[in-house]
Amino acid sequence: MTRCHSDTIKKTMFDVNKIRGDFKILKRKVNGHDLVFLDSAASSQKPRQVINTVVDFWENHNANVHRGVHTLSVEATTMMDEARKKIARFINARPEETIFVRNATEGINLVAYSWGRKNLKKGDVIIASLLEHHSDLVPWQEMCRETGATLKIIDVDGNGQLKIDPPSRKASEGRSELREEDGVVCGPLSEILDENCKLIAVTAVSNVLGTLVQISEVRDQRSEKAPGALLLVDGCQLVPHMPTDVKKMGVDFLVFSGHKMLGPSGVGVLYGRKEILEKMDPFLFGGDMISEVKAGHSTWAELPHKFEAGTPDFAGAVMLGAAVDYLSEIGMENVRDHEKELIAYGLEKMKKLEEEGLVKVYGPLNAEERAGVLTFNVTGVHAHDAAQVLDKYGIAVRSGQHCGAPIVEFCGTSAMCRASFYIYNTKEEIDYLIEKIREVPKVFRIDN
Repeated sequence: MTRCHSDTIKKTMFDVNKIRGDFKILKRKVNGHDLVFLDSAASSQKPRQVINTVVDFWENHNANVHRGVHTLSVEATTMMDEARKKIARFINARPEETIFVRNATEGINLVAYSWGRKNLKKGDVIIASLLEHHSDLVPWQEMCRETGATLKIIDVDGNGQLKIDPPSRKASEGRSELREEDGVVCGPLSEILDENCKLIAVTAVSNVLGTLVQISEVRDQRSEKAPGALLLVDGCQLVPHMPTDVKKMGVDFLVFSGHKMLGPSGVGVLYGRKEILEKMDPFLFGGDMISEVKAGHSTWAELPHKFEAGTPDFAGAVMLGAAVDYLSEIGMENVRDHEKELIAYGLEKMKKLEEEGLVKVYGPLNAEERAGVLTFNVTGVHAHDAAQVLDKYGIAVRSGQHCGAPIVEFCGTSAMCRASFYIYNTKEEIDYLIEKIREVPKVFRIDN
């Protein structure tokens, strides 16, 4: 098969107009304008196929799972178990390694409490990065405070890329790039990583700048300098947008949330290598996570149930399984190609605005190094004000610090606007965004 023919098949499979027809909300008017939804990095919209799945569940199959032998309970349990298998296949994991949690935040806290409390002590080091979402930073700050371990931070360069290795010139001259921020040592991974490191917690894609992190390089350095350290990856902006294979990535933990990938809020996933999860204590205690309960002691259920105490969001799990079906039918390579095309187009348009002095663009300027996230500020206008003006034209963008205060402040600002793309966005919407950004300074009578 020739490359040309292969590309033709791909484009035929990915029909953005057909996809948009599955999202009723995109037909909405906001302030008299067609909705242009550019906030999928915060939470994606849901197609009718996924919504219909949960409606069918509530109307025809609703019963508690793992607790009954009657028909409805068996049906509900089977549907939840099948959803787990789909999700596991989606990331190339085993079902018993796929833990349902409320969201990625809970997944990270599960690791922090169940693994961290048991394994961390004074003198140990946890490494995070300046790109981290608060959910992958604050738990490690607290775990260090509790256990006496030390937190170190992988620094970023001026393009928003993680510093994995120091520049060769400085390395050859023996110069250090270490600096201190808020009492924490920041620097290239190669300078802060040693055998004292017990865990590296890093995002695969920055939710603020869209930076694609080279997880393979982080993994390889870990293997060389701290082979005993575990690697936890925040996959919230990875799993919904591009192919994900936990085995090829070589990670020990991966977390992601359903609401960012066409699924419901209230359901997320923690992947963990089986041999590690088996050694960890439960995070929550109660029903369904036990094997045997006596008056004076209890024993724990096998994976994955050991970490799923209480009644789960079984309908949410089924809905997330339907979202995985929807994305799988499209093909994750196609999803990534579509978003790469959009971000390349958006960066090109934004660069022209930046040359005119209208905006400041943040993060990598190469589409190959970036996910579908376009972060910017309108010159002389606060991000919240700019977002409100865009909303008057029906454009939904996020504004603020995006739960990433350290990297936002590193970029020299207090807040940013963020337009984020997904499977239902188009170049025409980007053109409309660019057109209306030009209107923002006029509202505030700013002459750029």
